[in-house]
Amino acid sequence: MNKKLIVTLALLISIASSYAQRFAYVDTKYILEKLSDYKMAQQKLDEQAATWQKDIDSKSEALKKMYSKYQAEEFLLTADLKKQREDEIVKAEDVLKDLQKNRFGYNGDLFKKRQELIQPIQDKVFDAVQKLAISRSYDFIFDKASGSAAMLYTNPQYDISEEVLKKLGM
Repeated sequence: MNKKLIVTLALLISIASSYAQRFAYVDTKYILEKLSDYKMAQQKLDEQAATWQKDIDSKSEALKKMYSKYQAEEFLLTADLKKQREDEIVKAEDVLKDLQKNRFGYNGDLFKKRQELIQPIQDKVFDAVQKLAISRSYDFIFDKASGSAAMLYTNPQYDISEEVLKKLGM
């Protein structure tokens, strides 16, 4: 009787453990910082950003000089010349804002350059994570570096999106 209980209990434990989900996490920031390709790409990106920032700074300085000159001469100018200079200043401000947006804004040059240089390296890391997940039978792998515990890998068998849509009557 005692032997049957032990065998049954062992069988139940093995069945329960076979249904257990396997989790792991990685720190992609740590991994990327260890890769020389990433360091070189990041350096190129930083150098390009510094070059663009210098250009913006020089244009900003020119705009300040233009405005200072206008303020110094404002009382000597006719109404038409005042309006012309004000329009030039506003136009220069708009050009500067557009340049900043085009260089550093969402989908700007810096974003595109980052995609070009960094994305292939990140893709290699994600491929390695997926291969490791499959080879070690992990169901979920989270990224500790993202701050919000983003999932890098999920076993598709745990996706219940269709069931949720059915529940919503879709």
